[in-house]
Formats: sequence, structure tokens, C-alpha cells
Amino acid sequence: MARWGRWTALGAAAALLATGCGGGSGGSGAGNGSGDGKGSTADAPASTGSSATTGAAMAPPASLTGQKLHWGRCKDTADSAAPDGDWQCATLKTPLDWSRPDGDTIGIALVRARSRASGGDRAGSLLFNFGGPGGSGVSTLPAFGPTFSSLRDHYDLVSWDPRSVGASEGLRCRSDKEIQAAESLDYTPDTPQEERAFFQDATDFGKGCAKAAGKLMAHASTTDTARDMDLMRQVLGDQKMHYFGISYGTELGGVYAHLFPKNVGRVVLDAVVDPTADAVGHAQNQARGFQRALDDYLESTGEDPKKGTREIADLLDRLDAAPLPASGGRRLTQTLALTGIVVPLYSEQSWPRLTSALAAAKDGDGTELLALADGYNDRDPSGHYGTSAHAQRVISCLDDRQRPTAEATKKRLAEFEKISPVFGDFLGWDTAGWCHDWPVAGQYDTPEVSAAGSAPILLVGNTGDPATPYEGARKMADELGKGVGVLLTWKGEGHGAYTSGNDCVASTVNAYLLKGTVPKDGKVCS
Repeated sequence: MARWGRWTALGAAAALLATGCGGGSGGSGAGNGSGDGKGSTADAPASTGSSATTGAAMAPPASLTGQKLHWGRCKDTADSAAPDGDWQCATLKTPLDWSRPDGDTIGIALVRARSRASGGDRAGSLLFNFGGPGGSGVSTLPAFGPTFSSLRDHYDLVSWDPRSVGASEGLRCRSDKEIQAAESLDYTPDTPQEERAFFQDATDFGKGCAKAAGKLMAHASTTDTARDMDLMRQVLGDQKMHYFGISYGTELGGVYAHLFPKNVGRVVLDAVVDPTADAVGHAQNQARGFQRALDDYLESTGEDPKKGTREIADLLDRLDAAPLPASGGRRLTQTLALTGIVVPLYSEQSWPRLTSALAAAKDGDGTELLALADGYNDRDPSGHYGTSAHAQRVISCLDDRQRPTAEATKKRLAEFEKISPVFGDFLGWDTAGWCHDWPVAGQYDTPEVSAAGSAPILLVGNTGDPATPYEGARKMADELGKGVGVLLTWKGEGHGAYTSGNDCVASTVNAYLLKGTVPKDGKVCS
């Protein structure tokens, strides 16, 4: 299945983090299925299925489609402050189990900024998902309000916390103390003892999530969220779904288009995932993407990419044996260093931070790389961690039915390391660990995104994207179907294109969203 490996794809939020202005959280990839989306996996546990697999979803009752949203002032949450300005918040009631829409309901937290247009100039709502899975739209959209301001000439800007995220039945699978303890583990185990600890940690995390989530554990899939989106559309009073999905949000958009092709309005998918890749294929895609970005970074400094890659790999090997001291009495481990290296690769603007952090680490000080990793892992200076990574694991392991064994993973490690001497080993092991011994069975190997009969959907692919490599955009276009997927290519660096500041990309996307102007398939912005 195409979703995010260890390094979550939080779209525009990742770029914000990389330039030092905000926070995100890590995630993982898993799986080794055939990629055909059919059949079962021998290693998958037999346990409670989700609503998407145990029965066909039925139409929601009038009590839900006719509900009135009570928009009011937003409130602070445990992990973020309420947005300032003219942002409003409300709660949508949606079925816990979409196969039983008359049953229990859960609350979905929404945020909006009203359109500046009036009358016929207002097109309705434009929904945003910024990726993850597990990213909070309630906190992210207001942070990027100025970036999307021009779209308010036509739309109410709306986002939400998907089920299990933030203010929407958010969950915490382990304590801050347990998270920090887990950071000391070796995520590329070299000994039987390290391997046992690696897999035991995965088991413990799953148990913690099951305890925290309860019934929601089996009803937080991408398919569930896509159905929530269509209920959202109805309650907001829109005939068509207008949507801007970034990173994982592109997969969510593809799944929505498959389920509700006739309801698709103007949809933009930026930083597009490959829906044909299973979890192992996705991890390999990400290894290629981050290695490609690292090569481009090294070349920009005047260094030979092969030589620079080898030096970084050697540094990580040394950290595996002896972590570096960092400020506050903490230590920079191999895994934390790798995460710190990944963060600046999300945005070309932050490459100088990588230069500085690597130089400090080579001189024996791990503080800068550790600070980058802390931001990505959503750790504040007091040692408190956010919960985006918890929701990401719950959602992605419910989506993905692949559960590769340690033995199968070891056979692939050489292949991963050949793709990337820096990132390959970690992403290879991660395919086995992320959903190991998960309490709930997953749904599919790859998501179904075919959308015959849908209106044209604009896909934006960036040739230098590390987290969702460019090749996935063309594959998404092919999977959506002839006449549906329209590809816009940006020859740039970093994760995503619309928020890059490129005028060609922004004007093309804005013309599509504001005027309905569909560009020629294959248009290139450089």
C-alpha cells in the first residue's frame, strides 16, 4: 500500500518544520504483500475487522446528514493553541462504524475561515488534508492561512482532525517516559538481543494503542475518513467535494474519488503517492527519494554525492556503536541522527541547517541533529511528545494488511542498502517493525483509487520530492483513469510544490480551483 514510511509526509507542515517554524511527528511503513490488493497475508493476525472490511457501508441517516454545525470560537487542545483571527471551530457527528450508520457516533473536529466572496462568487467549501496520516488539520490550516489566502476569494477554507487525531477522539498509545525510552532502541538491530527488543517494542505499542482507542481501533481507516468527508460535504451544503490533499492527503483523495466519483468537484493532489506500491515498495520508493534529495544536497555543497553519502553512512555506523553527547545530558543515537538528517531534506531552504548539524556531529556534538529530530518527533523542550505518530500508526496499520516477518525482511536488507547506504537499512527494518503483532488486521495491500466518471483531478508532482517521489504522480494519474488524472510537473526540490513559492505552480493551481481552468496534461513548471 502506498503510505508513509518512518518519515511521515505531512505536506506543507513538513516544509514548515524543516525551516524551523513548527513541529511534526514520525511514522513508519510496513508490509511485504504482492501488491495486488487481493487475498490475505499469512502473517496477519485474526482479529476484529474494520467497517470497510466487515460489511458494505450504508447511507447515513437524516439525523446525521441534516445536522447543524455550531461554529464558534476555537479552543486550545493538549498539543496546540487555538488559532487567532477569524477562524471558527465546530464538531461533526459521524458514525463510529460506517457499516452501522444508525449506531454509535464520534465527533470530528472542524476548523474554517469563511470565504470573502458572496452570492454566486462563492463556490462552497474547500477541504484540506495535510498528510501523515495523523496530521491535525485543525492546527495546520490556520498556520498556513496566508499561503492559501487567495483561495478564500472563492471558498470557505475547511479542515479537520481525522478520526483518532487530535481533537477528533485523539489517542495516546504510550507515555512521554515510554516514548523517550523507546528512542534508545536500535531500529536497525545488529544482534538477537536488539532484534527481540525491537519487536517487543512494536508489540507493546500496539497493545497501548488498543487500550487507548477501544472500539475506534477498528474504525480509523482511510476508507472510514473518506466516508466522513462525504458526510462533511453534505452537512456543509455542497453538491460537489472540492478538496486540496497534500502527501498522504493525496491517497485519501484518491480513495474518496473511487468511492464517490460523481461527487468530485475541483480536487488538487500535491506531493502525490504511488497507489500501486505496496508497503515494501513504498519504503523502497522513499529510500530512493531521500537518497536522491541527499545527493542533490551534497552536490549543491560542491561535494561528490557518493563520497558524501559514504561519510554520512560512516557517521551513522559510529553512532550505532557510541551515541554522541548532546545538550541537556541527552544522547544522539543512530536513529535520532537519521531523523535529524531527514528533516532538512524536506525543504531546500533548510539545507544550510543540515550542513551545520552534520559539521557539529562530526566534531562530536549531537545537539543540532537532536534538535531537528525532536522537532520531527513532536517533542517540546520539557520532554512532552505530541500524538500525531500514534494516530499515524493506528490508521496506517488498519489500512495495511501486510505483516512481513523478520526473516523476510533480512532477505531484503541488501536490496534496501543498495538503494540507499544512508536510509535503506532503517527503512528495510521498518517494514517489519511498524505493524508487527498489530491487534487489528489490515484492509488491503494497495488502495483502490480508480475513479471512472469523476471530474478531472489535478495532480502536482515535484521531481525532487524526497518523501513522495515524483514517479508516484504519474502512477496515480494512470490509476485514476483516462480523462481523470491531469499531471502538472514542477522541477524543484522539497516535499510538495504549491507551498514552494513557485509562481507557475501557484498560478496553475489557482486557475483550476478559482476558475475551473484545467491545464494540459503534462504541463511542466521549472
